[in-house]
Amino acid sequence: MPTVAVSISQSIAFLIFVAPLCLYVAWNDLRAMKIPTWSTDALALVFVVVGVFVMPFSDYMWRYAHFGVVLVVAMLLNALGTMGAGDSKFLASAAPFIAMQDVGLVFLLLGLGMLSGFAIHRAQCSSHPQHGSRLGKLASGQAVPIGVSTGRRADYLSRMAFVLNMAITSF
Repeated sequence: MPTVAVSISQSIAFLIFVAPLCLYVAWNDLRAMKIPTWSTDALALVFVVVGVFVMPFSDYMWRYAHFGVVLVVAMLLNALGTMGAGDSKFLASAAPFIAMQDVGLVFLLLGLGMLSGFAIHRAQCSSHPQHGSRLGKLASGQAVPIGVSTGRRADYLSRMAFVLNMAITSF
């Protein structure tokens, strides 16, 4: 099991407040492809309020740099059309929760999540093309394909994750 830089007490304190927000965001994003601004604001507020009590002050302040860096990168990816503005805001709001030493593990989990999501989507499309999948709707002339933008987004994110992981682990 890999070691992480965040203590158990920090993890539990954040988990209590962050897990319900993340579950809501995931459900709402899958349901309506929208991430409400209030949820990203609430996530950032959880770090501001809870973090000051459970983290050493110097670590707490440095984590705001994570917010700034991820916000700039996510805005660039949004400008390229690879992700939505809600995704960009949510990533930036979640960035302070990740210690710099744990970025490689987070990118590994991100890659595994993307791979499993792609596999599940492909399995669902091949087994039930007529039951609401985008490919089934495309075949019947009811939908516009989003596979190109989804594939491009996955390609950009996986390349960015690989490059950042190599850069971080080389230091």
